[in-house]
Amino acid sequence: MKTIQDIMQALPHRYPFLLVDRVLEHGNGKVHALKNVTINEPFFNGHFPGYPVMPGVLLIEAMAQAGVFLLEEGREPGQIAFLAGVDECRFKRQVVPGDQLHIHAELEFFRRGIGKMKAEIRVDNELAASAVITFALAR
Repeated sequence: MKTIQDIMQALPHRYPFLLVDRVLEHGNGKVHALKNVTINEPFFNGHFPGYPVMPGVLLIEAMAQAGVFLLEEGREPGQIAFLAGVDECRFKRQVVPGDQLHIHAELEFFRRGIGKMKAEIRVDNELAASAVITFALAR
């Protein structure tokens, strides 16, 4: 398990853009992370007033951030994982304040600094979003 201190060492993101609260499991090309969604999130002020829904693009970002923990062995110090592509993205359920995102990702391949992973977000064991994400390591 990784705490928020461990997560902040691995990811360059900070509030309000850090979208992983805890990593429950990681290893063997898989990761399971959590994000607790609260009404205090800054994006809820404008998306949408009176009907707060977490933006889909932030769900993709949460999956990408969790995916960084798939690369612990293949990433050199100082390298950052950049989002390079999103395929097969689907949104199946709205994410609202009070939801706890269970982010699951599995590495499909990783060669010469380029990788691809399958990821999904579940809320109460119901699929909320899924995507195939490509990333590139750079300095």
